[in-house]
Amino acid sequence: MEKNQQIENNFTYHAPKDGQPAKYEAIRAKAKELAYLIDELCPSSREKSLAFTNLEQAIFWSNAAIARNE
Repeated sequence: MEKNQQIENNFTYHAPKDGQPAKYEAIRAKAKELAYLIDELCPSSREKSLAFTNLEQAIFWSNAAIARNE
């Protein structure tokens, strides 16, 4: 069976390369700022919880983009 390169890439551990940890930290820092703003301005609700969940997903996928494609 021929290997699918995207599957191979997506399901492989990608050790951080030079400069990547700083990129991950920059993304997390900005997301944390937004998380605090959401926490301050939004009432406790399902919607607020979803906002936090989707922010976490945005961080995850941003980091995956860096890890998988650089």
